[in-house]
Formats: sequence, C-alpha cells, structure tokens
Amino acid sequence: MTRKEINEIKSQYTLEDCAIARMSGCYVDGEKNKVTKINEIFLNLPEEEKHKYFDIFKKTLSGTPGKNLLDMQFTMDSYADGGIRDALYKVRDSELKDESVLDEFYDKVIKNYYYPGNYLILLIHQVYDIPGKTSDGIDMEDASDEVYNYILCSICPVTLSKPGLGYVEESHEFHNQEQFHMVDVPDIGFLFPAFNDRSEDGDKLLFYTKNANDFPQMFLETVLGCEIPLPAGDQKETFQTLVTETLGEDCDYETVKNIHENLNEMIAENKGNPEPAVLDKTSARQLLEKSGVSDEKLETFEEHFEQTAGENGKLLAANVAETRKFEVKTPDVVIKVNPERTDLVETMMIEGRQCLVIQIDEHLEVNGITVNPNTGEVIMNDTY
Repeated sequence: MTRKEINEIKSQYTLEDCAIARMSGCYVDGEKNKVTKINEIFLNLPEEEKHKYFDIFKKTLSGTPGKNLLDMQFTMDSYADGGIRDALYKVRDSELKDESVLDEFYDKVIKNYYYPGNYLILLIHQVYDIPGKTSDGIDMEDASDEVYNYILCSICPVTLSKPGLGYVEESHEFHNQEQFHMVDVPDIGFLFPAFNDRSEDGDKLLFYTKNANDFPQMFLETVLGCEIPLPAGDQKETFQTLVTETLGEDCDYETVKNIHENLNEMIAENKGNPEPAVLDKTSARQLLEKSGVSDEKLETFEEHFEQTAGENGKLLAANVAETRKFEVKTPDVVIKVNPERTDLVETMMIEGRQCLVIQIDEHLEVNGITVNPNTGEVIMNDTY
C-alpha cells in the first residue's frame, strides 16, 4: 500500500467520517489468561472514548512504509482450504458478531504472540464506501461503485499508570492517586485485506510493527501466514555484506562513495513516486555497475545476492542508504561529512602512504575555536 492509500483509510477515523460498525477485544494478562472481553457497536461509545480509540487505530497505520508498515504476501500454504487466509476472512465476514470465531482468533494470537505483561487485542470491522475520483484527484462522493470490507487489528500493551500525588478538586487538596491500567500505543497490528490501488487486495495484508528491527516471527507465520521480510536493520546489513563480498579486495573508498551517491540519487529521483525505491537482483547489479564495479566482480554478483537476500529478495533503498550522513572511520579518527558534499574528501598517496585528504573552505573550527584555514592561527573576535 502507498502512503496515500494508507492515509485514505486513516482519514475515516474521525467523528464526522467514522463508519466503523463494530469493535471487539480481549484483555490478556501476563500469564496468557483472558481477563475480559468486549464487543461493542462502535457508534454507541461515548465521544471521548471514540477519540481515544481513533488514536490507537491511526497509530496502527502510522510509520514509514517498508519499515514500520509492510505489505505482506501470504505463503502458498495459507491458501489451502481452511488455511490461515480463510481464517482471517472468517473473522472479517463474521463482522465481529460471532463469539466462537473471535475466541478462535484470540486463542491463536495468545498462543503465538509473546509479550511479558498485560495486553489488549483490539479488532474493528468497517465497510468503506470507496468514493470515485476525478482525473485531478477530487473525490466524487456520489460516484462510488465499490466497497472495501476490512478488519483492523491492534495489539496494545496495557501498563500501570505512574504513582504520585494528584489534585482533588472537591477538597482542593493533594492526595495519593490510585494507579490505573492504561492502554498504550500498539506494539503490532495489521489491516486485512490490503487496500491496494484503492481496492480490496485479498492476496496481501498491511502489517504494522512499532519495532522495525524485530519482527514477531511466530505471530507472522502462525497467525497471519505471511512471508517474513527482512527487518529494516537487517536489510542494511545484508546490503553491506553484499557489497563487501562482491567487491572483495576491490572494495575501495571511491567505489563505496560512488555507491552512496548513486543510492541517494536513486531515492531522490523516486521521491514523487508513491511506491518506494526497491533494489532487487537486477537493479542492485545496475547500481554497482554504475558505481564502477568491474564486470569481473559482477560475474558472481547474482550468487552473492541470492545467498544474502534470497532469490527473489528485495531491499528498500531507503533502508540501506545513509541519506543523512557520510562517515569515514579509522581506528583513531572519525570523519563525518555532509552527504551532499562527499567531494570534499578524497584519497591521495602522500610520501608513499595512502591518506584521506579533506578540502578546507573559508571556515575552519577546532574544538569550537575558529582558526585561520590558511595559517592555522586563532581568529580573535572583538567583543564590546
């Protein structure tokens, strides 16, 4: 799903546009016991409570596509009759009215989701009447010919509020406040089916995770039946390994700098595209080729790619690139450069030794003290 499609669903979570039919939930303690269950007609809730729930639903659809929000494909096994995909459709099609269907879903989550404390499994069901759009993107409210029937699941830690003194208005005094169990922001969640090309896509779901570098593998495999992508941090390590193993001894400063610059250029050129820039086997090879990697080294590239990222692996350019920094390290020196000015640092042979050379402009500062870039003398500022 693109950010625009995600935001279109999020925009429904307001008092004016809300069409959530029903909400159900199960409160689970740290021993995996069901403490209580809820099942409500959402529109009957008090207005203030609706706002709190809207915050949770919006948070489940927040983050960076490709990092916190991931389009996930079902595994082939999930398509079997009575498989995981059918089970999710069963929850959706029950409209959250069948307690036995809900209990089956809750039990599966409790068995396969690990959290050391209390948490709330929250589900909503909505049928969204998709408005048509004009060629310039304006909604045509009376031109809808399709509905999007979906469930959104949010799994939220439940924590105790902080103890402390609180002001009691009736007595105008401060007293010890009782602690309450508070629902925190979601840890994970999902939207099913996905909303791709502004239409229902039953072959995918949108998964949310608060921690983009640690996916709940058992939950993804057993509850959602999805192919598990590499977390954002692992994608960066995978790309670094791919570059290192492909280049071998030819992994020099200039080539790595070129890869950095070309990656950032790729991201910049894709900025207006709703789909994020992706490196698959072909585009990753083209990136290295453009960055000066020899044909000889690229002969084994496909083998290295499949070993590190998988045969059909895809890496998001934004996950593997350093767009905000360019850093050069030796055991004793760290140089941080504006990523747009990598031209200021180059390698050079000086007196038979390979050196890093930094171009100095008209301003030079050492430990907060401004010095003359030509002579190295301290520049004194007159004060009055």
